[in-house]
Amino acid sequence: MQKPLIIPLRGFTPRLGRDCFVAPNAAIIGDVTVGDECSIWFGAILRGDVNTITIGDRVNVQDGSVLHTLYQKSTIEIGNDVSIGHNVTIHGAKIRDFALIGMGSVVMDDAEVGEGAIVAAGAVVLSRTKIGPNELWGGAPAKFIKMVDPAQAREINVKIARNYLMYSKWYDGAENIAE
Repeated sequence: MQKPLIIPLRGFTPRLGRDCFVAPNAAIIGDVTVGDECSIWFGAILRGDVNTITIGDRVNVQDGSVLHTLYQKSTIEIGNDVSIGHNVTIHGAKIRDFALIGMGSVVMDDAEVGEGAIVAAGAVVLSRTKIGPNELWGGAPAKFIKMVDPAQAREINVKIARNYLMYSKWYDGAENIAE
């Protein structure tokens, strides 16, 4: 099977935890640390070329998502059991444990998404926005919609994270049969 693009840059080599799945056409560049049991899916780009990206355990970065930062200004910190939906852009933000970032969302520099929070699909979280724990935000620009039950949010977000861990195991031993 084709290997993912993992590029050391500016003296930083990406570091992957144990039991991670990185899709063959994903790219991980520079100052990136990925925790244990994570999955980085097809077409995802983690560009730690200008600043640090740190990802916790059991995080899934789904297809087509891009994570990047601002040079000498912002970093990305993602907690444990976080799901980053398809085609998400995270630029220099902090995402706390058990959060869910919906498909097609944008989370900008210095924004913070609290523990167990949900960013709805297609939302645009502007720079310096603070989303509290267990809050649901949506829209463009994103606005507070409602509180979510902490136990229910955590259960849903953990289930999604665990499902992606299961999906990643389906690729163990898979071969690229393209000719």
